[in-house]
Amino acid sequence: MPRSTFPLYPILQALVTSTELKGFILTRHWRDAPAGTEIEYWLATDAGPRKVVLTSRSSVAFVATRHRAAVEAHLAAMPGVQLRELELKTFHQEAVLGVYAKHFRQLGRLGRALQAQGIPLFEADVRPHDRYLMERFITAGVRVEGGRAERATIVDCKLKPAPEFRPVLKVVSLDIETSQNEALYSIALDGTQERVVFMLGELPSDTPSESDEPTAFSLIYCPSRKAMLEKLNDWFERNDPDVVIGWNVIQFDLRVLQKTANDCGVQLLLGRERRPIEWRTHPGKQGYLFAPTPGRVVIDGIDALKAAVWSFPSFSLETVSQALLGEGKTIGDEYDKMAEIERRYQEDKPALALYNIRDCELVLRIFDKAKLLQFVMERAQTTGLQVDHFGGSIAAFSHHYMPRMHRLGYVAPNVGEIPSKAYPGGYVMDSKPGFYDSVVVLDYKSLYPSIIRTFLVDPVGLVEGSNASDPAMRVKGPKGTVFSRDKHCLPEIVTTLWRARDEAKRAKNEPLSQALKLLMNSFAGVLGAAECRFFNPELVSAVTLRGHEMMKLTREFVEKRGYEAIYGDTDSIFVWLKRTHTNEEAHAVAAGLAADINDWWTRTLREEQGLESFLEIEVDTHYKKFFMPTIRGSEVGSKKRYAGLSADATGKEEMVYRGLEMARSDWTPLARQFQQGLLSRIFQGEPYKEFVTDYAKSTLAGAKDDLLIYRKRLRHRLDAYLVNVPPQVRAARIADEHNGRVGRPKQYQKGGWIQYVMTQNGPEPLETRHSRIDYDHYLTRQLQPIADAILQPIGESFMALTTSQRGLF
Repeated sequence: MPRSTFPLYPILQALVTSTELKGFILTRHWRDAPAGTEIEYWLATDAGPRKVVLTSRSSVAFVATRHRAAVEAHLAAMPGVQLRELELKTFHQEAVLGVYAKHFRQLGRLGRALQAQGIPLFEADVRPHDRYLMERFITAGVRVEGGRAERATIVDCKLKPAPEFRPVLKVVSLDIETSQNEALYSIALDGTQERVVFMLGELPSDTPSESDEPTAFSLIYCPSRKAMLEKLNDWFERNDPDVVIGWNVIQFDLRVLQKTANDCGVQLLLGRERRPIEWRTHPGKQGYLFAPTPGRVVIDGIDALKAAVWSFPSFSLETVSQALLGEGKTIGDEYDKMAEIERRYQEDKPALALYNIRDCELVLRIFDKAKLLQFVMERAQTTGLQVDHFGGSIAAFSHHYMPRMHRLGYVAPNVGEIPSKAYPGGYVMDSKPGFYDSVVVLDYKSLYPSIIRTFLVDPVGLVEGSNASDPAMRVKGPKGTVFSRDKHCLPEIVTTLWRARDEAKRAKNEPLSQALKLLMNSFAGVLGAAECRFFNPELVSAVTLRGHEMMKLTREFVEKRGYEAIYGDTDSIFVWLKRTHTNEEAHAVAAGLAADINDWWTRTLREEQGLESFLEIEVDTHYKKFFMPTIRGSEVGSKKRYAGLSADATGKEEMVYRGLEMARSDWTPLARQFQQGLLSRIFQGEPYKEFVTDYAKSTLAGAKDDLLIYRKRLRHRLDAYLVNVPPQVRAARIADEHNGRVGRPKQYQKGGWIQYVMTQNGPEPLETRHSRIDYDHYLTRQLQPIADAILQPIGESFMALTTSQRGLF
């Protein structure tokens, strides 16, 4: 059968589209065409993919009316650009004109010309496909109305919000295998019915594979890399996935595929309609690539996990799969892996194909286990950003805020209008170090969003409040700020998201709940980001300083009740109940405190300021035993570092570590296990002295050598460390010198993670350790600091308990 130029979509009836057609936006694009700017959206629908094209769209920006003459002087050279009177104004209360352009790029040229004259052009950087959606309050789900159909393309229709629509997306997991020098060996594709591995080479003889496992995928041999890529292009056209997933899939797999295609003189056409990837580089991160692919979204598993706030010691596929799935890859460390891949390619290509597609399977299973696809879809629906756009808090804020701001009669300021300067962060209370019984933690639910809702903190509200003539229409904020009681946007946005999150939690839709929480909690940070057009230190300070005030008043409240606040951090307060309570008693006291504090806020804000309180403190944890250390080498209590034995309302106990060595990856497993064992024994009232001495003794005897490994990150290139050369850099240099001698690729020249141990000759990498372990280093630098922080408050010391062992050594 001859290959079609387009995927075999069902052909729509010409000039007819159903008003019931709903879609989910996958990709968006704009281009300047002769008739005007065109906007393209690819949608996933229940009837298959659809492309929406909106033609002859004009683009808009704004300029102060007083600059009309200066703008008109440029318009003679810009046909298709017009000025219109509008009932809008700037934050400085200046009337503005709308600048309507036939082509979006005309706004950029006009903006640069006016900038040279000191004249700002507002909102000229809002891209057409984003403005179209935001002004219609569309995020990801859409309803398509009207227009005309041309095959699978719908032209000049109207899009309206369909926030409830979620299609079933067609997903493929892609993974490649290469030589040490990134020469392409194989390409695996999994997730669709056509599971396949394209392998470079000729069909082998009947020599059996070492792998006797049955395979449920096709192994297709290709005589050249060019042929491999052509088959890959055909596979994408034939199977037509909506989503491409992988592990480091953009920075490695797709990058190598594109380079191979360039070297072979063949196009890599993985987009819909056999279109190429539209590669972009990150403006602030050298070497980091984006891979916009027309009609398809590319989601890297690492980026998706980080966006969903998952945390692992390492985001390698092996580490994550072991943590989430309890299994990993079938080849060992990096050196074994490369050597084994080479051996399999040369001697056992079916075994290499099986290894290749199993990586695809792992990625699919991780996405399923962590509900990553659901999360990124809900995130897109929540933020208004494209599904594969990670980060983007500022863009998400603008997507929600700007259309509401326009309807209140304002245009947005430009980035940099207010110079960057420091502002107060979250409140951190001085801690009172020591061991405690019965500590309860009360936590303000979504503190910063609740402050925004309650005290009406808002960019437009600050402008309106500052210009309001009636004092009754003002709400006083910290440091002399005032906000309007009736003209604002952000409190309503937060309220809508808050209610949606409550509903998501009731429906047990965890991905949606998480997406909404992350978006709400990002708003205060966005107002404090100099890269945001709404940046204003007064605004963010109105949130953070209100948080300071709330935490101080909360502390006063609990101490008037006869309890003691021993620590507090941003939105949490740690309350010592002054005597030992049963778990039931402690939870009852905490619940009573929370209810009384909430009632006090409701009554006080209504009576004193006429405000409805959305502040809500709730019970977070009861620690039967709690430990707050000092700053090492002093008697001052530390911050953000503590441990405790928690007990929930049912009595279930758990050891909790925050900020201590137990929770930090740059300490050795030896130290972390020691800290865990010592604290748990003290919390449980078990003997601990013998544990300390036995642990030191077995360390000196070499029984814990497998726990001595440091694992640290090299944050820069190796050659960038010139003056201060930390141990991990010394170890990495030794490792790469060894790699060079034995013909291995150098692993650490561009940074990465290194594992090493401390020997009597200094740090040595695991790859080439030959010196004796420096056990004294581990006792004095790893175990003793941890032990003394815990033991000294109870009158003991590590040195006193271990002197006999050290003398023997």
